Amino acid sequence: MVEGSRQWHKKLSFALLGYRTTVCTLVGATPYMLVYGMEAVIPAEIEIPSLRIVAEAEIDDVEWVKTCLEQLSLIDEKRLVAVCQGQLYQQRMARAYNKKDPPG
Repeated sequence: MVEGSRQWHKKLSFALLGYRTTVCTLVGATPYMLVYGMEAVIPAEIEIPSLRIVAEAEIDDVEWVKTCLEQLSLIDEKRLVAVCQGQLYQQRMARAYNKKDPPG
């Protein structure tokens, strides 16, 4: 931990990484995934490769480019799913609120 409140900037990048790679309950996805269309590769996965890193590393360049293009085409679909999940979440919250405090 950083000593004193004047050095908060030294931990800001770690806090942002945590925020951007944590699943948001409202939309059911991470902010990183909604922007880039895939989950972030955390630094630990580079040192100790996960299955997805190993799988991606063993395909040739043409296949890798094709896979990236397919993932890019799915970004809009993933964002639409996130919007729908957000709307469902808001409806559930409104129902729960209205049960506690009926109008009138």
